[in-house]
Amino acid sequence: MFHDLGEVLLLLARTFRALPHTVRQRRKVLEQLFEIGNASLLMACILSLFIGGVLALQTGPVMAERGLQSFIGQIVGLSMCRELAPVMMAVLIAGRIGSAMAAEIGSMRVYQEIDALRTMNINPVHYLVLPRVVAISIALPLLVVFSILVGWAGGALVAVTNYQIGISFHGYVKSLGNGIDVLDVVNGLLKSFGFAVTIGLVACHQGLSTVGGPRGIGRSVTKAVVNSIVMILLLDYVFTRLLMHLD
Repeated sequence: MFHDLGEVLLLLARTFRALPHTVRQRRKVLEQLFEIGNASLLMACILSLFIGGVLALQTGPVMAERGLQSFIGQIVGLSMCRELAPVMMAVLIAGRIGSAMAAEIGSMRVYQEIDALRTMNINPVHYLVLPRVVAISIALPLLVVFSILVGWAGGALVAVTNYQIGISFHGYVKSLGNGIDVLDVVNGLLKSFGFAVTIGLVACHQGLSTVGGPRGIGRSVTKAVVNSIVMILLLDYVFTRLLMHLD
């Protein structure tokens, strides 16, 4: 794990140095963006709708018993912005996109396509890693925005239709507006950007490190997903502490 972390940090440095080449790779970046959106958007919306609904369903009746149902919008809003949307979307992307990246690059590694790129004087970091990291760094924050909005809608649907909560749609929206600040959304977007870079780098590193034929590809995919999720949770704590101090 710690060896992989060191390798990922080295890949981060190499990718950062390659950023000026992004314009040359814009077509591959757009292709990756389309693939990420096509594979994840519908699932992200469904997941977020149920997360927002379950959050309102779990907290709403308890708060209503204490006469605090007017705060349900704030709870759903803050939870989606600061924590649930960034983390859940990152885990979703790690499972669907990170695994695909690791498998694709791992296959190229096993079948010596990466060696062929080097023979043609094409830098694998520029050609393979950079477009994927840039694309996922754009796509994940956008997915988080969708997730936040759909999660709010899911919370509203449950809060308004559940007789145990007893809040109107207007009251829910008013509570949401009173409790949410622009900084709360920025908080979630900053987290999601950090998660995205981590997922992209971990997946690409595992793909580039693949050895052992088809079985090695399977191991790389598993390590990419597991390591990404572990890093997401660790970074979530670090980002939360830092952003709390900044607030």
